[in-house]
Amino acid sequence: MNLKVPSRLRRLLADSVELPQFKFPVTQPQAQPARRRVSTRTAPQRLTEILWFGRNPGSLRMLEYVPPGIKGPMPLVVVLHGCHQNAEDFDRSSGWTALARQHGFAVLYAEQKAFNNPNLCFNWFRPSMVTRDRGELGSIREMIDFSRKVHGIDDSRIFVMGLSAGGAMAAALLATYPELFAAGAIIGGLPFGAARDAMSALDVMKRGSTRSADKWGELVREASPDATRFPVVSIWHGDADEVVSYVNAESAIAQWLAVRERPRTKGRLRLFEGGERREWRDDYGNMILELVTLTDFGHGFPVGLVIEGREPANDTERFILPAAISAPEQLIKGWGLVA
Repeated sequence: MNLKVPSRLRRLLADSVELPQFKFPVTQPQAQPARRRVSTRTAPQRLTEILWFGRNPGSLRMLEYVPPGIKGPMPLVVVLHGCHQNAEDFDRSSGWTALARQHGFAVLYAEQKAFNNPNLCFNWFRPSMVTRDRGELGSIREMIDFSRKVHGIDDSRIFVMGLSAGGAMAAALLATYPELFAAGAIIGGLPFGAARDAMSALDVMKRGSTRSADKWGELVREASPDATRFPVVSIWHGDADEVVSYVNAESAIAQWLAVRERPRTKGRLRLFEGGERREWRDDYGNMILELVTLTDFGHGFPVGLVIEGREPANDTERFILPAAISAPEQLIKGWGLVA
């Protein structure tokens, strides 16, 4: 079958090309000016790179922010950027460290390197990169363990969120290490196991997959056959996303409902200006899954309104989009991180 792949999607993944062999320059982060917003939030804080955090089978960078003066165990939020993005620009545009300083939680960024993927996409579609304790997934797990040991992280309050390719990698972390996370968010991403190579990844991004709910659920159960609990999962997607089809959000919902053995019909619908939220709860009334659909929203990370007419400063800002609600602020509320 000859698959016609739009050039915009083809550029997002470059798994099949021969990559140049060079060392990614490791430098200490420089202070960055805050992005102007229509908001009262404080400016993002400076990220610090951790040059050695343990095994690094996926050859990723680790950057972190730990607010000063916190006594006792603190929560940890792991943030995974999308293609064409890096940790510092994503943080400046999304405001995660500013929220961390305000509310007292640590932030950990895993960052892709160009010689792993020239478009800086996490390689969520390569099985060797999303297998337990191997590849990029193994590197992120090592980063989390480093933070747990060094910063006294509260093991019951570890969270992960990712955008696009980072969202697909967040799905892989939640499926492969369900005992590690309290909750996670997949934003403009894909379900775990959606593809096994670059071409199938491009296809599923554009058109979605026809797998049944049971088949989606089996992928998670095969990755974590001994799991006794699963994290709360939040899925965000724009209904006008032309890069990653909305079908993938529906597949992700089917996957986690199958894992939880919950029927699709039990969701509770709540409308808000600019979209809708559908929630699924367990027999005790605890939320286990939600789908946030943003109306007329494209492919990107939803934040509060930005100044009209301002052009994106870089590739990262192209995928940081104004929305009726801000994903970071809504997530920390749902995760119980608001001080």
